[in-house]
Parts: sequence; C-alpha cells; structure tokens
Amino acid sequence: MMHVSMIELKAALRRCFEATGYFVGNYEDAANMILWLEKHGLNGLGELERALPYINEDQDKPLSTVIYEDSTSAIIDSHGRSALNCIAASVDLAHAKALENGIATVTVHNCHNRMFILKALTDCGRRGISVAAYWQNGSQKITEHTAAIKAGERYPSYSMANTCLDVQEDDKQALTIVCSSRVNLTSSLQHRNAHYLSATQVELNKDHSVDNGIDIDESLWAQINKIGEGILVENTERSRQGAGGR
Repeated sequence: MMHVSMIELKAALRRCFEATGYFVGNYEDAANMILWLEKHGLNGLGELERALPYINEDQDKPLSTVIYEDSTSAIIDSHGRSALNCIAASVDLAHAKALENGIATVTVHNCHNRMFILKALTDCGRRGISVAAYWQNGSQKITEHTAAIKAGERYPSYSMANTCLDVQEDDKQALTIVCSSRVNLTSSLQHRNAHYLSATQVELNKDHSVDNGIDIDESLWAQINKIGEGILVENTERSRQGAGGR
C-alpha cells in the first residue's frame, strides 16, 4: 500500500477518465464520485478496481435514453454504461420532477457500478430534496443496497443487507431513485441484518480521511496513472503542434 493525498488522487483520476474518452465535465464527475466514496469510508477504490477493466467500453455504447416519462416518473435505459458517466443525470431528472410535483421516481436499467450514485444523492439532499436509491447486486447471493439523505442534510446513510432472494432478470443492473420535497425518505433504510452506516458515521469517516489522506494499492495507482498517460502524451503532441504553427 502507498499513501496519497486526495488532491493527487483526484488529479490522477481526472487524467484517467479523460484518456478513456469521458467528456469534459464527465471525467470531473467520475473522479469526484470515486473520491467521495473513498473518503467517506465506502470503498471507492475497490469499486473503481472492479470497473477499471471495462471503462474503455463505455465510449462505444449508446448514451442513456428515456424509454418512458410522465410528470412524476421516468424509466431510463443506460445500455450497460457505468454509473460513473450516466447516473448523475438520472438523479438530476428525479430532482427536477420532485421540485415540480412533490415526489418523483426514476428507474434506471442496465447500469453498472451503481454504488457511485452516493455522491449525486448527497448533492441532491444538500439542494433541499430528500432522496433515496435502491438496488440489488449479485448473481448467486443477492445483496440489497439502500442509500438515502434528508432534505438539507450534508451526509447520507447507507445500508447493505444479505438476502435469500432469487435474482430476477429484469432487475439485473437496475436502480430505483425516489425524490421528495415533502417526505423524509431516510426512514426507508433497512437496519436488519445489515451493514449500516449512519449519516453521522459517514461524516466521521470523511473527517478522518481529510486529516490522514488515503491509502491505495500500488498496482491500482500504477494502473490509474498508466491509463492517464494517454492524455499527457496527447496534450504534449498538441502543444508541439501549436508551437510549430506560430
């Protein structure tokens, strides 16, 4: 393991995602989503390690499409993309509908790495709308995941529970977002047999990370930087061409 500052990690992540074809803004969002999970004690680097072998594939997939919409709900197909480059827009849609109508439900299908939604949920809560997200993981043993934040709060709570459920084909890689300007949705978190993190614990985790920095596996750090080298080479070539054209 090696020790890096959050500033170093964010810069390396931005280069990594820019080099893999993420749009301007998207690579910033992706870096922030990973960093948010890691510094709040929710294993953002572990989630990234699982996503990293596939991140080059997202640029070849269609953008998310809305396949149904009315005033209080929407169904979105993300076409197998990572939440790192599509989930923030889905949360923004739920937020806009809840502002207008009081409550909204958005269901996202075919979306990987759904844990990364927590940063977008937190931003939504801080804008004054209560929001919860629910999804399931696994093909053999199913785990249920729920994250929620009260309107106006700064930190969400998170629950992960083992279940005896059978996997449903329609639910694979699906996620449901519920936003409300009227109801506190954090009461929907399940505390039974669950790994549960309260909003207070999430805040304490962040304080520890800010004070102590982040530990990262050396091979993962090397992978991130190797991918990011592509953008450094491209920028160097662009600079040379610019200088030669004067």
